[in-house]
Amino acid sequence: MGNGKVIKVSGPLVVAEGLSDANMFDVVRVGRDRLIGEIIEMRGDQASIQVYEETAGLGPGDEVATTGAPLSVELGPGLITTIYDGIQRPLETIRDLVGSSIQRGIDVPSLDRKKKWKFEPIAKVGDAVIGGDIIGHVQETAAVDTKIMVPPTLSGTIVSIKSGEFTVEETVAELKNADGTIVPLSMMQRWPVRQGRRYKAKLSPTVPMITGQRNVDTLFPIARGGTAAIPGPFGSGKTVVQHQLAKWSDVDIVVYIGCGERGNEMTDVLREFPELKDPRSGESLMKRTVLIANTSDMPVAAREASIYTGITIAEYFRDMGYAVAILADSTSRWAEALREMSGRLEEMPGEEGYPAYLTSRLAQFYERAGRVICLGSEDREGSLTAIGAVSPPGGDISEPVSQATLRIVKVFWSLDSSLAYARHFPAINWLNSYSLYEDRLQQWYIDNISPDFPKLRASAISLLQQESELNEIVQLVGVDALSPQDRLILEEARMLREDFLQQDAMSDTDAYCPSEKQFQLLRLILSYYDMGREALAKGANMNALFSIPARDNIGRAKNESNYQKAFAEIESEMRAQISELIAKGGEQL
Repeated sequence: MGNGKVIKVSGPLVVAEGLSDANMFDVVRVGRDRLIGEIIEMRGDQASIQVYEETAGLGPGDEVATTGAPLSVELGPGLITTIYDGIQRPLETIRDLVGSSIQRGIDVPSLDRKKKWKFEPIAKVGDAVIGGDIIGHVQETAAVDTKIMVPPTLSGTIVSIKSGEFTVEETVAELKNADGTIVPLSMMQRWPVRQGRRYKAKLSPTVPMITGQRNVDTLFPIARGGTAAIPGPFGSGKTVVQHQLAKWSDVDIVVYIGCGERGNEMTDVLREFPELKDPRSGESLMKRTVLIANTSDMPVAAREASIYTGITIAEYFRDMGYAVAILADSTSRWAEALREMSGRLEEMPGEEGYPAYLTSRLAQFYERAGRVICLGSEDREGSLTAIGAVSPPGGDISEPVSQATLRIVKVFWSLDSSLAYARHFPAINWLNSYSLYEDRLQQWYIDNISPDFPKLRASAISLLQQESELNEIVQLVGVDALSPQDRLILEEARMLREDFLQQDAMSDTDAYCPSEKQFQLLRLILSYYDMGREALAKGANMNALFSIPARDNIGRAKNESNYQKAFAEIESEMRAQISELIAKGGEQL
């Protein structure tokens, strides 16, 4: 550990000299209040430090002490349900200690040092273990069984292990290294946030993350271990979509990062998440959630750390064999923090003032997602799915953060404020969005849903695209100029939009739609189009075709609990009514 002196203070950037024995990304303590900072640039014995707290009152000559260790997070029992700031300080604990305002230099451990957890061992004395092996577990909540693992860098033989109630710092087992050294193992690990946790192998993204949202699962699916971006202007429903993904996705753990968001928005999240019911257990969604709250009024440098803090915690649960989703809202605010720090470092600016390394930093974050075989003697599969919201100024996705993100992620859910204002939820624009996982996931849908699923999906997208083209003609010459077949396409696309893509987030019956139900509903809607084309070809009356009673029942039937029976009845009615139309020829019903 070495000491230096401050020679310059520029907002969150502090320059100190006399730190020749320090390393890049070492954590330092600055000034009398021992503010937390991190070295981000070294020039000789001078170090540029980004300070994660308010720097008012600092001046030249103040002491800087390096800890000799990189910025790390504490991993162990107690993460679930906790609300942290960007550098993993527990906000509720700080509030209980000093009130609603965070005092500068406050040093509170991330994991509670007094709380005892019931540790149940799995390993036995004499077992040979390697990094990643599970030696025991703690039932942290009803939904989460926290696995206690050998740290990735250790291996050896278990010489002692005990069950009972322990704090995270107490020794629960002892390991004998190859050189004969006895290493105590506790339930807590530390891991540097900028270094991805290790794994055995990365698997191909061939399994979808089922979200229960028809627009997502059917048209633009995301794979487990995949990456997705949700760009959208203010008011387009980014937070609502992320709430739905957090609540309904078939993942075990959710890590939600509020990065640079407005305080009132983060307050809504902190109030709503505990009230949301987990559909799996019936308990609060917080029982399988870790929240990282880093609001826009907090020091800007801490935004930059919050993304790495969140994904390191997510990797820890992935290593246990869990499916984890990390929701970052929003990476635009994180990029703004990068831009501010880059400007203060006097680096050459890139496009719109963002640093030249913006794309590589975003890639480092998203590349830590994946479906993997975890470390350990026995193979176990875990996945980390990264979904980042992007808030482009004015909704313009041609700006650098959106474009850099789109070059990296494989799924693009384009939110449209005009759809949101029309109360169309989720407000995902089906013409601008895409998923590059479609081909990889196709076999899963064929094997688990139906061999017809890819064909129906392609038909639905084609009809929606044809509707867009026809609408341009309608604006020029009016709908009456279209042929009956083109008018049928418009009617079918309207059914797809209103009865299939539109979903009620507040409904008990429609907020979540299983994959099988999605397929059956889509097949029913498209069957009307197939029957309609045949009827028009045989001379049926177009207006009568558009007003058959069975068609209106589709929207109501999707809320039925016994949807298979309801869909079958509607299809039978529809077939009978269209057959009657064909028999009548050009007459109205």
